[in-house]
Amino acid sequence: MAPKKNKLKKMLSPPTPPPPANMADDEDLMDDLFAQLDSKDSGTRQESATILSSMQIDQVAEKLEAAPKKDSKARHMARQARKAAVLAETYAPTDTAADARLEREAKEEEEQIKKTSDELGLIMHQINPDGHCLFSAVADQLALLGIIPPAAATYATCRRAAAEYIHAHPADFLPFLPSDRGEDGVGATDAGLMDRAHFERYCATMRDTASWGGEPEVVALSRAYGVPIHVVQGGTPPVVVHDPAGEQAPPAGDRQIAYISYHRRLYGLGEHYNSLRPKTFVNSLKAVFH
Repeated sequence: MAPKKNKLKKMLSPPTPPPPANMADDEDLMDDLFAQLDSKDSGTRQESATILSSMQIDQVAEKLEAAPKKDSKARHMARQARKAAVLAETYAPTDTAADARLEREAKEEEEQIKKTSDELGLIMHQINPDGHCLFSAVADQLALLGIIPPAAATYATCRRAAAEYIHAHPADFLPFLPSDRGEDGVGATDAGLMDRAHFERYCATMRDTASWGGEPEVVALSRAYGVPIHVVQGGTPPVVVHDPAGEQAPPAGDRQIAYISYHRRLYGLGEHYNSLRPKTFVNSLKAVFH
């Protein structure tokens, strides 16, 4: 891992010319870093956290966020750096009390999600925590429901569908997308919306990269495929319903529903999605030996 450490230090160390914004030129390396931070192995996560702390990633994140002009790519890198800074603090091996608290919260969340899943007759199907988890989870559900063929049930298929739907319906999504001009920008005093150029880049980024998908993309997928997506989570409400029919949706009854789970604390960087399959004997065995 030594060559990777040296490369990461060069990319993430406190800024000396060239500026830290050059981080954005090495997306593959950042994706590789986040794959390590998302590891299920606590030792790997702690090692990554130690490296990031030594690089003062929190200062890098602050400088990226404070840059006067940021396109969607730069904003994405700033968010990545900020998440890395939070993770470095969270998994610093010296804070045993924080580790114990996070472990307890993660266990409580897992128990709540399992309880709701059991009540719905569902069992968790693990999705790889690679940045594509939302789209992979929905793709798995769409294949189970026969909405798309198994061969097409990939994160790429769902990324494209979500991005194209958002792009075709800007008025429905612009108020909910991050904008450096409005409330998401540094020192913002109004809720200005993302401009057209940034919107185009947002859609392209969501379609073509491993950028995390969130609620806007869940809504887009529900509408694009004409299927309700129910998101099981820890906390209240235990199930968040996204229905293409909106408030006029008929009772669930025999309607096809895609079930996914949303986890805030399951892996290193928190936010993660899994697929929830019907609790059959075969699926139960798969879950045990996954």
